[in-house]
Amino acid sequence: MALTFTDGIAFIGFLSVVFGVSLYASRKERDTKDYFLAGRNLTWWLIGFSLIASNISTEHFVGMAGAGFGETGLAIASYEWIGAITLVVVALWLLPLFLKLGIYTMPEFLQYRYGSQARTLMAIYMMIAYIGVAIAAVLYSGALGLKTIFGLDLTIGIWLIGILAGAYTIYGGLKAVVWSDMIQGSALLIGGSVVALLGLNAVGGLDLFLSENGDKLHTILPADHPDIPWTAMLFGIWIPNFFYFGLNQFITQRTLGSKSLAHGQDGIIFAAFIKLIIPFIIVFPGIMAFQLYSDQITTGDQAYAILVQNLLPEGFRGIMFAALFGAVMSSLDSMLNSTATIFTMDIYAQHINKTSSTKQQLKIGRIATALFVVLGCLIAPMPGKFEGVFRYIQMVWGFISPGIVAVFFFGIINRYAPLSAALWGMGLSIPVYGVLNWGFPNIAFLNHMAISFSIIIAVMLIITKINPLSEPVEFKENGEVDLTPSSRAHKLSIFIVISTILLYIIFW
Repeated sequence: MALTFTDGIAFIGFLSVVFGVSLYASRKERDTKDYFLAGRNLTWWLIGFSLIASNISTEHFVGMAGAGFGETGLAIASYEWIGAITLVVVALWLLPLFLKLGIYTMPEFLQYRYGSQARTLMAIYMMIAYIGVAIAAVLYSGALGLKTIFGLDLTIGIWLIGILAGAYTIYGGLKAVVWSDMIQGSALLIGGSVVALLGLNAVGGLDLFLSENGDKLHTILPADHPDIPWTAMLFGIWIPNFFYFGLNQFITQRTLGSKSLAHGQDGIIFAAFIKLIIPFIIVFPGIMAFQLYSDQITTGDQAYAILVQNLLPEGFRGIMFAALFGAVMSSLDSMLNSTATIFTMDIYAQHINKTSSTKQQLKIGRIATALFVVLGCLIAPMPGKFEGVFRYIQMVWGFISPGIVAVFFFGIINRYAPLSAALWGMGLSIPVYGVLNWGFPNIAFLNHMAISFSIIIAVMLIITKINPLSEPVEFKENGEVDLTPSSRAHKLSIFIVISTILLYIIFW
């Protein structure tokens, strides 16, 4: 696709705004609280936009739209709609506990609950997964989208995205991340909505779209479906959702930087509302691409890019270029900042230099961010070897997410569970899931997660029964955030849950 002068001006102008606002907003970062948690001063609207922008990246525009193009169809939307309900649980139940403890990272919670060994083990898991899975997948999918639409070389695209996103993240930390996310998230939603509307017009309107694609507009699929069978909807899909939205550092970090519990809860509920809309601007276009250009598309991961290539008029390409570029940067900057936070607070400050000052930790955080950019760019081509980038991400996360979800939830509910239960829980996650994938390849990976989770919980129950703590663990207040809950979060949560149920009824 040839870019015009107007396209280039729009693209450069957009990036200039992102860089300028982000660097200006983060110009006074002095210590780890400023750098990693934005001074614990984030308001609800920044939290909401940043959460969505960090979550929705080109892996969605490439992978989720690709799933809509393929056999999965609208059923892939369950990751968004179940995610909306998951966010409600996070806002009302998990966030108050995390802010009460004043933690910087998710692994840090495990130290309060179990001990330092559990914290270190989770930190190692998360760093490996972020670099090898999350960062690599975002870089690859972003570069793939740019290559398909604009003909940019894949390797050049990977390094260009990595260097640009890394630059302002290294300088400004979380505050730079959330402000860039706010701008890029807005562009993402607007650009996606424009493409969806143009696609709807191209297929002949909503009625014709619904009638022509009825077989792809179901959220409940047969039990033998390879990715999202109805059996996984009962249990399996909840595990990656609770892990991703409740226990995943790169998502939860902006909620840990909340100005107050009320701001954090309102921001999460705001993000949950947007999650209900996302499938209409990502999955629907993937289905439209199938209806319009199935003869031109060889793999589902190309669906969204081909749709953009064929539908966007001259002059708007630079804007969409900027929106896609912003989408990948908004996820990448969060991942880089979160990986650096875990390394600095859970590895460096706990094991390498226990007497380090906040200034030393700030320096290490910036160095670590730069290192993770380079490692991510080197590993980025790996997801291209798998069938579907979105499926690659979800499947690989399955090695650690069942164990982490089990350890957190079991530890919160059963305060007598000992450290050994947590270590066995996380330790079993990789081999159990690996054996299930190897021995039962025809079972959907979401069902593998459910089985893994059940086995881990059973083991933790047995260990706790044999060797319980003498006294239940108490979570004492250790934070500095106002813990007064939001007056409107509960009412809005009910609206989110009811809306989600209605969407499943409509698209059953």
